Amino acid sequence: MDREFIAERQKGLQNYLNVITTNHILSNCELVKKFLDPNNYSANYTEIALQQVSMFFRSEPKWEVVEPLKDMGWRIRKKYFLMKIKNQPKERLVLSWADLGPDKYLSDKDFQCLIKLLPSCLHPYIYRVTFATANESSALLIRMFNEKGTLKDLIYKAKPKDPFLKKYCNPKKIQGLELQQIKTYGRQILEVLKFLHDKGFPYGHLHASNVMLDGDTCRLLDLENSLLGLPSFYRSYFSQFRKINTLESVDVHCFGHLLYEMTYGRPPDSVPVDSFPPAPSMAVVAVLESTLSCEACKNGMPAVSRLLQMPLFSDVLLTTSEKPQFKIPTKLKEALRIAKECIEKRLIEEQKQIHQHRRLTRAQSHHGSEEERKKRKILARKKSKRSAIENSEEHSAKYSNSNNSAGSGASSPLTSPSSPTPPSTAVEHAPF
Repeated sequence: MDREFIAERQKGLQNYLNVITTNHILSNCELVKKFLDPNNYSANYTEIALQQVSMFFRSEPKWEVVEPLKDMGWRIRKKYFLMKIKNQPKERLVLSWADLGPDKYLSDKDFQCLIKLLPSCLHPYIYRVTFATANESSALLIRMFNEKGTLKDLIYKAKPKDPFLKKYCNPKKIQGLELQQIKTYGRQILEVLKFLHDKGFPYGHLHASNVMLDGDTCRLLDLENSLLGLPSFYRSYFSQFRKINTLESVDVHCFGHLLYEMTYGRPPDSVPVDSFPPAPSMAVVAVLESTLSCEACKNGMPAVSRLLQMPLFSDVLLTTSEKPQFKIPTKLKEALRIAKECIEKRLIEEQKQIHQHRRLTRAQSHHGSEEERKKRKILARKKSKRSAIENSEEHSAKYSNSNNSAGSGASSPLTSPSSPTPPSTAVEHAPF
């Protein structure tokens, strides 16, 4: 219990926590959150998910759970189960269940209608939803299980069923993709983002684990996340930059993160990125600079249409013949537009708070620095000396004035004995 030892140990533990919380994957881990904030993370989310899924199976008896896929994703409140259809026992599907997030602004009726609309969405670069349903507090979706896994599984050479931390937190080998893969996958992802933006459908959840690989085709996952109001995987990054304040610009910034990971086989150490390592082509660096550099984060993101025109993607030939289909009724389009505005408004407010906090922290840090303390001491000494000199001058001036008035007496035409002595010039320049 030695005081010095405890102080040293406390400092070491703080450094340890700083390292953990600055690691993007670890900081989102349930164990870390439960340790740092036990009051808000005390619930057993697997138990809650099982209850909700069990209730669903009462009304839909054709589905059967094979096994829970523990910690398959990064979200604490989203759970996955491997499924099968009773009369097709060899076919495997994945059920995902998630409760509502802080950005759920749709009415319960509109929310449930939009979730049930997702299986009707057909696009060559969107992973098909087999079944979707929702209640007032959560949503449940079923998709086909893909043995190849996601784009992130390809980059990290991971097994799709393994826990998120095991797959991506400490890869044995770091290696980016081939240039042609980067070009093709990048173009496909930009095409589907443009489709969603044109439809007025908010996304904001692009990252390598939300891109399913189907042969040589990328297909986007988790369109339901924005309807549920869930926070983005990269929110802690783009919430630092006030110019990334629309869901379209969020998608472009997240695309920058994804492109970096495809190129270098790992995420960037920090954002903004000051300089980029050697890449397979300068055309890759040009796109990365437009989405992740200091200048881009400060001035804002380019539009998806602008990225599609850049040399890296403009010459990619897409061979798909599948025609996109996603009919959203006018009433629901309006509901989506209002919800999108609310999501963006909350983001802007959060960015404003972070900006103010940073300014305050910088001011306090500057005020408390050793150099600043020395400056303040020197200024205080100078002020003290100046004050002493001025007090001395004031005293001398008063003494001189009293002697003058005693010598001239009543003969002075300006001053009578009863009138007060006018203040001296020395006092006039004294500090207030």
